[in-house]
Amino acid sequence: MKKRKQVEMTEAEIDVYLGRQKKVMLASQGRDGRPHVVPMGYLVEPGCVVVMTGFRKSQKTLNIERSADISLLVESGDLYEELKGVLIYARAEIIDETDVVIDALRRLSQDANYGEEQALAETVAATAKNRVVIRCSPERFISWDHSKLAKGVY
Repeated sequence: MKKRKQVEMTEAEIDVYLGRQKKVMLASQGRDGRPHVVPMGYLVEPGCVVVMTGFRKSQKTLNIERSADISLLVESGDLYEELKGVLIYARAEIIDETDVVIDALRRLSQDANYGEEQALAETVAATAKNRVVIRCSPERFISWDHSKLAKGVY
């Protein structure tokens, strides 16, 4: 069996992996055709749909409005045998409905230490009017989990 097939993750493994990570690299195409890559916090919804928020006037939002074709990269590990990652080719959709933005901001902020629900609600409400949701529907996955390789087979 080829090494590529040995390290590939199943869709279930991809779903679990994406759910455990906190940061994704979002690559969109800039006006000049060059990749524009930024780190983003994200949520995973059923079907490995990746959801994040961004400012309405940010470069990434403008890029996605020009071309919805994006790439997402989530990776981890330091040593070769620890390397794991998922590259997702996806179509991004910009959603600017306030209730959808507030919901996404609340879910993304659950890990933040705001102390009480009121402080979180105020923080979310204050920023929601200037933000959008970026919903990324996967079209293709490329994945790797080097921990699947037998010891010494590098």
